[in-house]
Amino acid sequence: MSAVPDPGGTDASRPGAQGYAADWARAVRRLGFVPMSTEETERLLLTHTVRLAQALLAEEFSAAPAEEVGRALVEAHLTEPRILDWSVRALGEQLPRRVLPSDDLPPDLPVRVAALQGGLAAGFGRALRDRTFSQQERIARSAWQARDSVERALRDSEARFRAVFTGAVIGIGIAGIDGQIIDVNQSFADMLGYTPEELRQTNVSSLFHPDDAAGMWEMYQELIEGKHDSVRVEKRYYRKDGSIVLTDLAVSLIRHDDGRPRFTVAMIEDITQRYELQQRLRFQALHDPLTGLPNRTLFFERLGQVFADAGPEQRIGVCFLDLDGFKAVNDSLGHDLGDRLLVTIARRLSDCVIGQGHLVARMGGDEFVILVNGGEGIDDAVGVAELALAAVAAPVLVGDHQLAVSASVGVVECPASETSVSELMKAADTTLYWAKAEGRGRWAVYDPERSAADIARSALAAGLPAALDRGEFVVHYQPIVSLLDGSMLAVEALVRWAHPERGLVGPDRFIGLAEETGLIVRLGEWVLRQACRDARAWHREFPEAKLVVSVNLAARQADDPAIVDTVASALSRSGLPAELLQLELTESAVMGTAGEPLRSLYRLADLGVRLAIDDFGTGYSNLAYLRRLPIHCLKLAGPFVEGIRGDGDDPSPDHRDERIVDALVRLAHALELSVTAEAVETGEQAERLRALRCDTGQGRWFGPPAPADQITARLRGGTGAGPDGGEVAG
Repeated sequence: MSAVPDPGGTDASRPGAQGYAADWARAVRRLGFVPMSTEETERLLLTHTVRLAQALLAEEFSAAPAEEVGRALVEAHLTEPRILDWSVRALGEQLPRRVLPSDDLPPDLPVRVAALQGGLAAGFGRALRDRTFSQQERIARSAWQARDSVERALRDSEARFRAVFTGAVIGIGIAGIDGQIIDVNQSFADMLGYTPEELRQTNVSSLFHPDDAAGMWEMYQELIEGKHDSVRVEKRYYRKDGSIVLTDLAVSLIRHDDGRPRFTVAMIEDITQRYELQQRLRFQALHDPLTGLPNRTLFFERLGQVFADAGPEQRIGVCFLDLDGFKAVNDSLGHDLGDRLLVTIARRLSDCVIGQGHLVARMGGDEFVILVNGGEGIDDAVGVAELALAAVAAPVLVGDHQLAVSASVGVVECPASETSVSELMKAADTTLYWAKAEGRGRWAVYDPERSAADIARSALAAGLPAALDRGEFVVHYQPIVSLLDGSMLAVEALVRWAHPERGLVGPDRFIGLAEETGLIVRLGEWVLRQACRDARAWHREFPEAKLVVSVNLAARQADDPAIVDTVASALSRSGLPAELLQLELTESAVMGTAGEPLRSLYRLADLGVRLAIDDFGTGYSNLAYLRRLPIHCLKLAGPFVEGIRGDGDDPSPDHRDERIVDALVRLAHALELSVTAEAVETGEQAERLRALRCDTGQGRWFGPPAPADQITARLRGGTGAGPDGGEVAG
């Protein structure tokens, strides 16, 4: 944390610790007697100001410095109650604004301020009480002991005691060992609403609150039996009008010379207002100031208590809710209307589930969480989620705007013994993300297997950059064969990840992650360069084969302004003729190109590189636009080819798919494009595609993806992968 700034000077109009201390000193001198000079008072209060500011900024927060400041005020004889009132209010309203640095405030500043206010009041009260108690008890004991030694001293002592007894601001009462009140001062009587005469006819037992009467009598019995010389407790009493006063009670036992209990002296302080202040401060610390709902601190406190009290069979459920599109409401209508919307949603959530004993809390922003109480299974938790979604979904009228709001809910329910607070909330957050991803306005239930898959997927994504740096990727090549004579005309470069722990990982596991993280551009460039190097090696050894290598371009690569330079560099460094390189782009990527991406396609074609549309037929083709693109080849999507497979119980193909393939082949040929059929798995498919005048085929029937050396073996006329789908030797 930053140090507390202090621009110096005592001008109250300026920010800083000295200005604040000067204001404090002026208020102190105005509100009560101060036994110090102005300079001494300011120096003292400057020290206390710095301590309070440092406490607010401390990395490990504690309210103890505020209690010490409160005690120090009493020790400096600044005991006027109005001084305490001013000090507490100024601590909350002025000190953070005037003394603390605005750019480095702790996120829980309001909670810290509230805790320091309570600590200051508590330290002041305790110090004042302790000083009074110490003085009164010492005087009282002196009075009773002096009575047996010197009569004159006894009379003087009794006079002093009577003066203290009568004028003390705290209540003092004397009672026999049977509990019958012998005498009380006026403060005691005023505190309970009786006259001193009425109390002298009363037994203390009739004043006890019933909830703690038994414990009080047990404590009192131990006191008069001599087990304790004094006791001190916080105790409730009934006033004469039936109301309750909370007190700080200290009871001392006065003995005879022989040690027998003689009577008790009780000193009692009314702490009702202090207690109510502490309760208000606690409520503010544990509740959201906007909605009034419990905040995340209270939620985790309750959740931790549920885990602590849970039996071996008890189940626990949580519904984690987030409003859909709330940022758009704030951005379009303003934060004021957004806050009013949150208040309405909070009230609805509370009304719909609080009757069932569930806790609803605001976690922050537009996130709410429901702790399901007493659920017996996932159905109960889902029922709560559906109630919450229904409550949120009703239209909300905010000002002049009627808003339609939806929410997503992550539901987690399991035995308490199988999880922990952190694991439960992590699962709820994950499940909420699933609900958002599945379309919003719905709930999703936590699935451990799906979570494990997500974690594994995240681990793969995190490991991609390092894997590329370490050279863990390899390229396999799948033959593209002429359907006319069975010769291998091209190969498609397909990347694999040789993971050190998971083995050979297919592209379906990591290509999507590479696209999400933006690594696809680097990875695609590496695949392109490696494929060009391998193709150049084949061209040197088998120039008559004129084997084309086909490399996939992701949408991000195609949109990259540097793609033409990247391809040209790969060709130049490898020495591969441009006509032996084919770049495959998806249909949706090609059809969406315009501006610079479209110019890039023409520049690539000008290099002499072949361009192909991959998975043709799965997108929304603009045929007129397709005619204008510099495309050389269409690769038919696998589902159409699968539809013309005749095998199993039904040897007949799907004639609809066959007619579609026929139409696509005719269209491509009309546009002077060659056609490659993907996913050719059987000889029957190959025969039908040949009959439909499809140019080339690719799939397991012609050979699976294989390392470069196996393609080399096939070119050399080795056993290789043939039209029976056998493995390539090598």
